[in-house]
Amino acid sequence: MSAPSKHSFSDYLQPRILVMLALGFSSGLPFLLVGNTFGYWLRDEGTSLAAIGFLSWVGLAYSFKFVWAPVIDRTAAPLVAKLGRRRGWMLLAQLIIAAGLIGMAIVGVHDGLVALGAMALVVAFASATQDIVIDAWRIESAKDTEELGLLTSAYTFGYRAAMLASEALILLIATRIGWNESYLLYGALMAIGVAACWMAAEPVKADQAIERKVADAPLWSGRGLYDAVAGPFIAFFKTHGAIALLMLTAISLFQLPNFVMGPMANPLYHDIGLSKDVVGTVRGTFGLVAVFLGVATGGYLALRLGTMRALFVGGSAQILGTFAYAILPYSHGPVVFAVVMAADNFGIAVAGITLVTYMSSLTNLGYTATQYALLSSTYTWAGKILKGFSGLAVQALAADHGLMNAYAIFFVGAGLIGIPAIVLFMILARTKNIAAG
Repeated sequence: MSAPSKHSFSDYLQPRILVMLALGFSSGLPFLLVGNTFGYWLRDEGTSLAAIGFLSWVGLAYSFKFVWAPVIDRTAAPLVAKLGRRRGWMLLAQLIIAAGLIGMAIVGVHDGLVALGAMALVVAFASATQDIVIDAWRIESAKDTEELGLLTSAYTFGYRAAMLASEALILLIATRIGWNESYLLYGALMAIGVAACWMAAEPVKADQAIERKVADAPLWSGRGLYDAVAGPFIAFFKTHGAIALLMLTAISLFQLPNFVMGPMANPLYHDIGLSKDVVGTVRGTFGLVAVFLGVATGGYLALRLGTMRALFVGGSAQILGTFAYAILPYSHGPVVFAVVMAADNFGIAVAGITLVTYMSSLTNLGYTATQYALLSSTYTWAGKILKGFSGLAVQALAADHGLMNAYAIFFVGAGLIGIPAIVLFMILARTKNIAAG
């Protein structure tokens, strides 16, 4: 069992930690704007559930970011190379995200779903690129495991704050000024990430490690290209051996409940008659408190129980939070809705920070961006693909059971598909204990 943390509140006020907080916000802001909140906008405009489900596939960009991560790892960003390898790509991605969100606001639903979906895909691609760089910066900037924990907590707080802003606060704003204008405003909010990028320091040790690799074998040489593309994966499998595939499978299944249920949550709110004001207010109060409690709980569990047992608790909390949504089709008064929202946000936050902590511990210096991109892509692959069929699933169930019953059955099923990941992590924990013994 790990020793209790010696961190005090003042540790979180260090400049690097505050920069990480802002970068976490920048990383989290676009995610739902091309995901669940995008679905709310579409449903508000009368788009079918099937179309909403299919358009959620723009988020597959997050699942394949490992493909271009080797380029991010080894090259400087065009036009802004003077900022350094990490900061240059970070700034370029942030500017594209801002432009893409503004483009979504200008195109809007009424100019056609194809054009709007294309703009959302640009945002998702740039957002995935930003995530590659920010995750690498977080891991490479940490002086030791203790500071990595601080940076991860700050990142998660910032990320979750941005997600609340982009799924709660935006509803209150959209009610008053409209969806198009809201997306325009959120495009401008990317300035927070740009400011943090200017204040961030380039991670020296990682740069030196990568520069040695580039000097020894330039990216565009045969050996350099092989090392950039294959090296991170070879190093990962060499480090973790035969259980590497089991680890990747467990990671890929861990957040299935969150991904699969996501596209249907906002349409459910719409279809049971909850106003955007009510949803936004509950998310920004009970939901906000639950997220921060979940982040704190997840960090504490990882410290006190160890990563593997913390993953078991986090996965279980996520499943229970998803189950809770099955109540809403039958009882959706303000108190019930607040409890369900709090349970879901708490479970997702606990699961999220325990998984991030686990994945961050698996990377090697010199391959950080690509390896973490592989791991973070792995945890989205199955969920991003399956969630595209969520609308069809609800519509098919509704044909036989009615829409409200269909929603309830769907959310129970979405929770149940989280069980295999917990079983796999239990096997991994047992395998690790046997190896240690």
